[in-house]
Amino acid sequence: MSNQQPSNQLKQHRNQIDAIDEQILELVNKRASHARHIGELKDDGVIYRPEREAQILRRLAEMNTGPLPAEAVTNIFRSIMSNCRALEKELTIAFLGPLGTYSEEAALKQFGQGRGAVVCGSIDEVFRTVEAGQADYGIVPVENSNEGAVGLTLDLLLTSSLKICGEVTIPVHHCLLSAQADIHEISHIFSHAQSLSQCHEWLNRVLPNVTREAVVSNARAAQMAHELVTTENTFVAAIASKRAAELFGLNILAENIEDDTKNTTRFLVLSAHGVAASGKDKTSLVMAAKNQPGAVLELLAPLAAHGVSMTKFESRPSKIGMWEYVFYVDIEGHEQDPHVAAAIKDIEVCASYLKKLGSYPLALL
Repeated sequence: MSNQQPSNQLKQHRNQIDAIDEQILELVNKRASHARHIGELKDDGVIYRPEREAQILRRLAEMNTGPLPAEAVTNIFRSIMSNCRALEKELTIAFLGPLGTYSEEAALKQFGQGRGAVVCGSIDEVFRTVEAGQADYGIVPVENSNEGAVGLTLDLLLTSSLKICGEVTIPVHHCLLSAQADIHEISHIFSHAQSLSQCHEWLNRVLPNVTREAVVSNARAAQMAHELVTTENTFVAAIASKRAAELFGLNILAENIEDDTKNTTRFLVLSAHGVAASGKDKTSLVMAAKNQPGAVLELLAPLAAHGVSMTKFESRPSKIGMWEYVFYVDIEGHEQDPHVAAAIKDIEVCASYLKKLGSYPLALL
């Protein structure tokens, strides 16, 4: 009798799950139908609305009472929105390849599975692909919490016509991957230079005598680990992501080997058009100060005067003249917000150069 009672309870719960699944299926298809009708009513051809999607995800995360965590809720609804979008058009997203990079992970997080991939060989190529209309959007890394800014991305933003329309943050969790099953057999490790640096202490502690070699990307390292083991039977490994292990059929010998567990990379979403305000936004600017005393202070004074909070200030050589610098600034708010617009207008007066790189929703979980 005691065994029969849990069995009956299991059956009741499973019947309830089946009934709920049927309701979810009906509701998801109703949502998709409305999304398709909205697509038919649009007259600008823009399928992806990051500000609208950010508003939806924030609202659902705030409404969530569990037991699912907010991150799981946003992941589920990102997938639903992605597949609804695909009924209008499958978006193409350009990112730094090969498959298995954190750039691909950022593309998956932002756009879901309902999109086409344009795998690029360099950050420059991502910019060129979107500028040429060969991809709808691009994903590029812009900074890492440990290693700082990605200089090439900043330099390309200075000259590109593209706008920033979104940002994605990806926690960086490195794994040691190999076709070998025994970590003690490893004699050679491939990875990107930054990843080798980010796992420096772990490598010194666990594999101090193993040769380390920097390659163009972590995904390429995983690909090499697979190919070299297959062709030469050498004992090699790669530092890369779990997805890279899946793509290249490698064993995960160790997980979360990064020295800093809070290590995070920020990516930008690039497009040919700007986006409207979502209510919780960020604006990116690049500017240059006039060659006179106190010019940099004067450049930033309008932000304080109009109550605009600055979240980032980064200087870079301008590439135009020797010893000339430009400043990359992130501020809270959308460029259409009155206080932000007023601050930017005042900056234009005292700056020798000012370019608005874009306003976009703050990154979600």
